[in-house]
Amino acid sequence: MLPVGTPKRSVVLASLLGATLIAVAVALNISWIILNWRTGILLVVGVVSFAVLIVGLLLNTGFLVREIRRSERHDAFINVVTHELKTPLASIQLYLQTLQRRDVDSSKRQAFIEIMLADSDRLQSTIDQILLAGKMGATRRPVNQSDVDLRKLVADCVDVAGTRHHLSGEQLRFTTRIPDARAAIVTGDLDEIRAAVSNLIDNAVKYSDGVVDVIVELTKPGAHRLAIVVKDRGVGIDPAELPQVFRRFYRSPNLRGPTRKGTGLGLSIVAAVARRHGGRASADSEGAGRGSTFTLELPLKLS
Repeated sequence: MLPVGTPKRSVVLASLLGATLIAVAVALNISWIILNWRTGILLVVGVVSFAVLIVGLLLNTGFLVREIRRSERHDAFINVVTHELKTPLASIQLYLQTLQRRDVDSSKRQAFIEIMLADSDRLQSTIDQILLAGKMGATRRPVNQSDVDLRKLVADCVDVAGTRHHLSGEQLRFTTRIPDARAAIVTGDLDEIRAAVSNLIDNAVKYSDGVVDVIVELTKPGAHRLAIVVKDRGVGIDPAELPQVFRRFYRSPNLRGPTRKGTGLGLSIVAAVARRHGGRASADSEGAGRGSTFTLELPLKLS
């Protein structure tokens, strides 16, 4: 059983164990070859066995490191989800107990109700994210396919996000270069596509670092493709981390904080929706403090 300490220590121990075993195997095999160099058949068998052993050790070490890192991400996800579920529940319970035990005036009662509704929305959002993530892993293709007007869907998502985050039309803007609604139709699961677009917008707002300036564009990058492009001027992303941002449970250490809550599922859902609909998701950033651009491309419905 591999000794397990802190997550980084576990990775180091697994790597050191693999390297040590490989070094011992190399030393033993070289010694054996030197002692038995006159025996041709045994030499060939020994070399082949040595190669198989080394490959097996490399694969085993890689597997151990991957499993440790997967376990780290899973544990972090459990901790975040537990917090995301317990915090709004505790808040709702506190305000309900206050309303039950004390007489409060109508203005305070209304304020309490609004807070509880906001906490309920947060709780529902977390549950929806978890359920949708499970759905993404259960099937490969969308189940409920229909014609989806992307221009209307994206506009609706922008309106909902603006209301939820209390943003003005200057802070969150929607633009499109596709004047004809018939030219913005894709075939797919309406709920999944809406969830992907909403996640991109919410992600941009969340990481705007106080000053929200988000632009959502619907464009046509090719004859048979549509793209939803979400640009922000927020905290940005280190270019080295861009390939990892769509991985499930991944949350950049530089982007964590008390005001940036999340499960690490949002962008992985976007990528999964893109794959299930024959499209792709991509991210771009010039670095920390220079904003980010996320793009969801989907195939245009064939006439």
